[in-house]
Amino acid sequence: MTARPLRVLVVDDEPLARQRIEDLLAHEEGIEIAGTADNGDVAIERIRSLNPDLVFLDVQMPGMTGLDVVRSVGIDAMPPTIFVTAYDQHALKAFELAALDYLVKPFDDERFEQALARGRAHAELREARALRERLRAVLEGDAPAPASHYIQRIPVEARGKVTYIPVDQVDYIAASGPYAEIVVGTRRHLVRETMQALEDSLDPTRFMRVHRSAIVPLDRVDTLLRGAGGDYELQLKNGARVRVSRAKREQVEQRLKG
Repeated sequence: MTARPLRVLVVDDEPLARQRIEDLLAHEEGIEIAGTADNGDVAIERIRSLNPDLVFLDVQMPGMTGLDVVRSVGIDAMPPTIFVTAYDQHALKAFELAALDYLVKPFDDERFEQALARGRAHAELREARALRERLRAVLEGDAPAPASHYIQRIPVEARGKVTYIPVDQVDYIAASGPYAEIVVGTRRHLVRETMQALEDSLDPTRFMRVHRSAIVPLDRVDTLLRGAGGDYELQLKNGARVRVSRAKREQVEQRLKG
């Protein structure tokens, strides 16, 4: 079965800038240019009508800026976005609006590849979550989706390359600010995904959110430890310890018995 191509929308008021991105995308496998837009109003319409997987969005456009486009569409409804800007000072505002990455004009091919690699990785997790939500809608009650529809590998971007960590290798997942770290042995891999997004993407028969800052694979748990004051921790088979929230303690005990 052929994987669905990544559908990309390119938004820039400068024709040459749009063409530059289109030319770079044309050389990439698994990419479909869903459309282009030369101003903010058209960008909003095409984001809503085309539902692209990834958007390259110019920050500085006359009239409605790229930041205005995100505000109008809504951060929650906005597809993964890579901002394109000639002004580096806009980068911070871009990330505050949940930009996936940003390119400072003029950018070279290697920097473009890095941003696109991050876009591919993010879109893969987003697609897995969307599939789960569609499946949940047709199931009775709160029955979980079939395990085969949960992600089996977690994409991790580093130094412009995306590697895929099999979920079977994950020791635990820890919160790191607004994002998460995948812990495998002595290595920690930062991913630009929230803990909630990862929890939704992983098979709940294998993984459990035991604390707001920790997700563990149940088969990695060795011992449930009770500390002073009624606090609990999980000791994992690799020796690491992970806190258990009081609200989750009974559920954790039941899951470990099963």
